[in-house]
Amino acid sequence: MSQQPALVHKPIKRGAEAHSSEGIVPPLFPRTIGPNSLKYVQEVLDSGLTLDSVGKFEQAFAAELGVKHCIATPTCTTAMAALALAFDFDPGDEVIISPLTDYGTVYGVLMHNYIPVFPDTAPGTVNFSAETIEPCITDRTRAILAVHKCGLPNDMDPINELAAKHGLIVYEDICQAIFSEYKGRVVGTLGTASAFSLDSEKTFSSDKGGCIATDDDELAEKVRFLSSGRAGVDVPHFGRTHTAFGHAYDMSRMTAALCLGQLETIRAQVAKIDRTVRLITEKLSSIDGITPLPIPDYVTKYSAWMSSFSINPEAFKCTGEEFAAQVLEAGVNGAGQGKYYLMPAALPFLQEYVDANKYPFSRPPASHVYHYSSATCPTAWAFLENWVRTCSISEKWEDEHIEMIAAIVAEVADRNRVG
Repeated sequence: MSQQPALVHKPIKRGAEAHSSEGIVPPLFPRTIGPNSLKYVQEVLDSGLTLDSVGKFEQAFAAELGVKHCIATPTCTTAMAALALAFDFDPGDEVIISPLTDYGTVYGVLMHNYIPVFPDTAPGTVNFSAETIEPCITDRTRAILAVHKCGLPNDMDPINELAAKHGLIVYEDICQAIFSEYKGRVVGTLGTASAFSLDSEKTFSSDKGGCIATDDDELAEKVRFLSSGRAGVDVPHFGRTHTAFGHAYDMSRMTAALCLGQLETIRAQVAKIDRTVRLITEKLSSIDGITPLPIPDYVTKYSAWMSSFSINPEAFKCTGEEFAAQVLEAGVNGAGQGKYYLMPAALPFLQEYVDANKYPFSRPPASHVYHYSSATCPTAWAFLENWVRTCSISEKWEDEHIEMIAAIVAEVADRNRVG
């Protein structure tokens, strides 16, 4: 009997190392840095690490977003975990999550022993909808976590109406959608709370970083106590005690200083990206067999993190994966697919936990047997089979780069047409 090869664990590349600098469009890296960033970093150094740059950033970001509270965190992943902790659901309670996202979205739910439930996506898009969410609601559902994938806002009004009907919390993952707008309202202000990524790969680019935004005074206080203060209180004649399982999810002063500099330029960058994604959508729409990701009328500002399109499988003699490879080979740096975004398939350990009756999927605290695979989200999986992401959109793109991308996609399409 032949032995199976040992699994080799190699860290996934992230940041600049994960992005190609070779191709026809300006690459994401090196990132554009706000002109005052060095000044703000120097102020922290000159203060001998006493300047409260974190507080300054929190106030500035909250004002820019139009919310009462911003709590800065080291990453978006820790921001999601901080919110999950503060919601204080019971083990085995369910959180409905967009199926196309990243591990960081799900991390906080899993860390606190809640159970993720993934509805299917709406046809022809990367987002779920109230219609796909509703069948997933049970008596254990406590919240809906909406991910605005690719920067494209979900249709939030029906989702909020559904949540209100069932007494559920709605919160948002703004990892790819900073300052996108839904019906003129900034995403991240459309639910009880939201978590942002300020990572070097994202549109708002610091070295690392994340934050939470909310208008809920009680929630903000709880997040700060549990996730910044480590749930610590001073007891007279004793000293510090920790009254709960707290954490130290604090943004560094240096990161906050860089974020202050980036905040001064982000609106102009988003405005340019919005124009860019709408223009490339228009160009790709004119190619037979190619359907760019639709932009609904309710999207009044599209802070797209990536551009993408679908191919009509009946029109071409190649698969979506082969089409993407040819677009990449022709010079569109970063072109590829995104099957790994489908969380029920990308997190195989979830089904392993279910099969092993492992906590919290054991019964109790779980209420029933869960299933996680590509088959549980057939619409999303079928979409991903024919979906091609071109690359992460940069504010450095000009019209000529959009023309080159469209020309390459058109040439690859013509080369692979049936008949």
